[in-house]
Amino acid sequence: MIEVLTAPDGSGTRLRLRPPRALDARQFVLLFAVLCGVMGLAAGLGWLAGNVFAPLFALLYSLLLAAALRSVWRSGERQEEIRVVPACVEVIPAPGHSPVFSAHPHWVRLIADEQRVRLASSGRQVEVGAFLAPAERRALAQKLEGLLAASDGCNRRR
Repeated sequence: MIEVLTAPDGSGTRLRLRPPRALDARQFVLLFAVLCGVMGLAAGLGWLAGNVFAPLFALLYSLLLAAALRSVWRSGERQEEIRVVPACVEVIPAPGHSPVFSAHPHWVRLIADEQRVRLASSGRQVEVGAFLAPAERRALAQKLEGLLAASDGCNRRR
């Protein structure tokens, strides 16, 4: 997901990149509850049929499922921010972190191909939007190309 935010004074643009999510937090918890309910029902039927370990395995499986779903949810919390202002282009990997890339817009070059979108300047490169879908990466490259051209007028895609 690409969010375009403009500065209050209109001096620059920020792009906030986040992976797309199919479910919100409430729906994610509901999914876990339904899966655990179905496992509990199956374990109860197994226990009635004579398998005394079925509830224990269902509990263990529920814990593993909770850990896996939590890991998936946390991976969806990643985000990047790209700031394009007249004096600087910055790439910030996460809120509260220092920029991993900073350069004057005149010297920043956009390098976009089928798999990656990169910003380069003075021998340094940084990949942006690696977690985005291919169509979103193409849209990101177009948006960055427009922002860089507007801030300087000399940037071309390679």
